[in-house]
Amino acid sequence: MLPDSLENLIHSLERLPGIGPKTASRLAFFLLRAPEDLAAGLAEALTELKTKTAFCSQCFHITSAGRERCEICDSPQREDALLCVVEEPLDVLAIERTGAFRGKYHVLHGVLSPIEGVGPDDLKIRPLLERLHLGLVKEVILATNPSMEGDATALYLRQQILPLGVQVTRLARGLPVGGDLEYADQHTLLRALTGRQEMS
Repeated sequence: MLPDSLENLIHSLERLPGIGPKTASRLAFFLLRAPEDLAAGLAEALTELKTKTAFCSQCFHITSAGRERCEICDSPQREDALLCVVEEPLDVLAIERTGAFRGKYHVLHGVLSPIEGVGPDDLKIRPLLERLHLGLVKEVILATNPSMEGDATALYLRQQILPLGVQVTRLARGLPVGGDLEYADQHTLLRALTGRQEMS
């Protein structure tokens, strides 16, 4: 009932994470009615996304195409001795928003998941270990998500890193600021209790 061009757009949008058939249809019809410059701008942005971005050769965070290393890896103001390991580039942005971390990063591009067939060779684990063998890093912060896969990945990394004589730490977990105890799930409460700190 719809033209092929519109159907193709709907099916393409459906393939994006978090977008179902209804949302894809709404977005497609919005773009159909939108001014031509908006649609053209979106098409150009999508094309540039693939042609003008690349991954840093050291940490695997996103950088501009043509650059060997990202701005964080190139910055002399960042501490080489402190390395934060995250799952995805978006996690780098989240930590950077705090303004509190002055070290460098390593992006794994996923987590271990035997069910989905993702093993150590599918992630950027080997380049991480190669970085650590250089001897510059003194502490590795494992900042994987507090999920079953994130915890399994952190445990695997810890086993690989400790023999290298590098300190391994994990992000603290607990209750969110502004949250109520009565609404917290038992795992969050348990982690908050076991990770309690002395008041100063």
